[in-house]
Amino acid sequence: MATANKTIPTQKLIIVESPAKGKTIEGFLGKDFKVMASFGHIRDLPKSGMSLDIEGGTFEPNYEISPDKKKRINELKAEMKKSSEVYLASDEDREGEAISWHLTQALGLDPKTTKRIVFHEITKSAIQKAMEKPRVIDQGLVDAQQARRVLDRLVGYELSPVLWKKVQPGLSAGRVQSVAVRVIVEREREIDGFTVNSSYKVTAIFNVDSAELKAELPRRFASEEEAYDFLKDGSVANYVVSDLEKKPGKRTPAAPFTTSTLQQEASRKLGFSVKQTMTIAQRLYESGHITYMRTDSVNLSETAIDAAAIAIKKSFGDKYYQMRTYKTKSAGAQEAHEAIRPTHFEHPTISGESGQMRLYELIWKRTVASQMAEAVLERTKIEIKLSNRSERLNATGEVVVFDGFLKLYIVSSDDDSETETEDTGLLPKVEIGQPLELKSLRAVQTYDRPKPRYTEASLVKALEEMGIGRPSTYAPTISTIQDRGYVEKVDVEAKQRPVVILEVQNKEVVRLDTEENFGADRGKLIPTDTGMLVSDFLVKYFPNVVDFQFTRNVEEEFDEIAEGKTKWNKMIADFYGPFHETVEAADGISRQEAAQAREIGTDPKTGKMIIARLGRFGPMLQLGLADEQEEKPKFAPIPAGKRMDEVTLEEALELFKLPRIVGQTKDGQDIAANLGRFGPYIKWGSLYQSIKPDDPLSLTYERALELIAEKEKSEAEKYIKRFDGSEIVILNGRYGPFISDGKKNAKIPKGTEPINITLEQAKLLIAEAPVRSKKKRIVRKG
Repeated sequence: MATANKTIPTQKLIIVESPAKGKTIEGFLGKDFKVMASFGHIRDLPKSGMSLDIEGGTFEPNYEISPDKKKRINELKAEMKKSSEVYLASDEDREGEAISWHLTQALGLDPKTTKRIVFHEITKSAIQKAMEKPRVIDQGLVDAQQARRVLDRLVGYELSPVLWKKVQPGLSAGRVQSVAVRVIVEREREIDGFTVNSSYKVTAIFNVDSAELKAELPRRFASEEEAYDFLKDGSVANYVVSDLEKKPGKRTPAAPFTTSTLQQEASRKLGFSVKQTMTIAQRLYESGHITYMRTDSVNLSETAIDAAAIAIKKSFGDKYYQMRTYKTKSAGAQEAHEAIRPTHFEHPTISGESGQMRLYELIWKRTVASQMAEAVLERTKIEIKLSNRSERLNATGEVVVFDGFLKLYIVSSDDDSETETEDTGLLPKVEIGQPLELKSLRAVQTYDRPKPRYTEASLVKALEEMGIGRPSTYAPTISTIQDRGYVEKVDVEAKQRPVVILEVQNKEVVRLDTEENFGADRGKLIPTDTGMLVSDFLVKYFPNVVDFQFTRNVEEEFDEIAEGKTKWNKMIADFYGPFHETVEAADGISRQEAAQAREIGTDPKTGKMIIARLGRFGPMLQLGLADEQEEKPKFAPIPAGKRMDEVTLEEALELFKLPRIVGQTKDGQDIAANLGRFGPYIKWGSLYQSIKPDDPLSLTYERALELIAEKEKSEAEKYIKRFDGSEIVILNGRYGPFISDGKKNAKIPKGTEPINITLEQAKLLIAEAPVRSKKKRIVRKG
């Protein structure tokens, strides 16, 4: 009896993380290849429970296939049966290595033999080269990612319940996020404690032929009297050029982008958030436009350097080209990786979405500029002597002799606003001994400024310099601390302060009093009361967890695990013992001590203490103590924008006057103005209306009536139909008319006029409607 020949599959299956990446790769390979996406991680620790072997001391994780990935696993298994080989092609970092390892566990593949391909860019040549030299899974990288995941689970799951019990329900702690909050809190405290001193800056302008020469006194005067005396002498002095110095200078281009420098520059030049930058960069990578966007290396491949040379010589000429290699300063950087660069240097721009076009152009310019000639400068310093004073005025300038890389790109800083094309600093021609004609002389009062608050970009820079976190952690960390209400990205309005200007007019010193705006901040990260309280609590009771050096050392230990020098289980065990003892000792901390309530003062009417503390729904004021035998304490919310440590006794006493009766409606209902969790509001009868930005303490009766009229009009328009004797109503909703009984909502059938629906029809539709799911509402400050 003849045996049927079994068909041997010829298809090769490649598994990547994302469908966009897979689509790009599939276009480079022949019909014998099938590319499928895992859609990121397919296994992880369960959302609830520790799921680690703590008792056994191995800390082995109990992973599970994510419920939403079970169907995908079955689809991948089905495709494997049709395939002769399976290639795992997740990203080349630790996270990507872990994704590939989890795929082997879920699909029943052997990690020691399954082919693993990696590439730094999604181009045809890179994919083909990777297919020619597959490797197996790097267990060191997997263990390093697993150690991070386990350590973060231990910290989060053991520390968060302590915060719930001792500080406020719903709070959470994280190893890197808590350190990031601490950095922001400490900067805010530095600003609060900064002593502002003023001094007087002297500037002069001289007429030189048809041009002006601007000069400045290097020193500043501490008092108005000193500045006045200098200007009085300067008003009658003779001025002469006493020294002239010209020095050649140069400026070299910055290195190509790493993850953190891309995040910083995209924030400064394009106004992107860190999360936005990484999302757009991911799309550019998956589309094949740039190399892998999670890297701490500034290295460029020989291929990239050669391609940049061609682009520079073609666009600017040979004299603008200068080949360079860059070395990463970070000790843990992987030099085998490349910096973020374009995959096709012949394309200065791309088409597509605006954000992708702008970020790509930034990456292209930065990379190409890194291989361009240095800028040649001429720095000039002119010293100006006064006939009757020992001080000297200085005029400095910088002239670009050869623009070099500046023709294409200028690196931004957190405080500058320079353009990419403008040359500044050209001084008029003068000679030593040349007398100068004074045009103006003035002294302006200036104030010392504290260190600036962090932007997302400058926070990334600070964390990187401290060795805290890694490129892949910055975006999620910064998003997390904002989502959880520990930090807010806000715009701070400017305040005004007096400024004295002394000016020489007709050889007399005139005093001018004016004002200047100060303190305005745009898009800066500011800690909330909750963030400050949690940070203070962790620093006091869990100092190791938020210690900068400890966090840095942990990152270095992850590196050692990746290199096979340390076992991940041992690293976790060494951390967990002392940490768990500290968590258990936290049971002895009283809630009042942990909450760090601040005494504001005594209420003159009752003699009771007023304190500011963190309540269930955020910062609040409390009049009286809970252990007093008399009446229960009274509470008042703290207005948005006001910190717990800023509220004065006078402000607190006013807030306890709320609710305040503003007047009565036409039908005799009291109108009460108050401050709630979501801001200021008024209440009359059963109706509420927000009064932002009005103040409940000063709201006028006339304004209250206007707001009531607006609310009653909107309420009237909300109801399409009411049924006598029934709770069922037909309402106008955001997405159109619907029926509601207060518990369930029902859609109105197509083609049915809402006004024509009877009570019986409405009851039937409500009965057939699904029960609304109860979603947890997250309350955020502001």
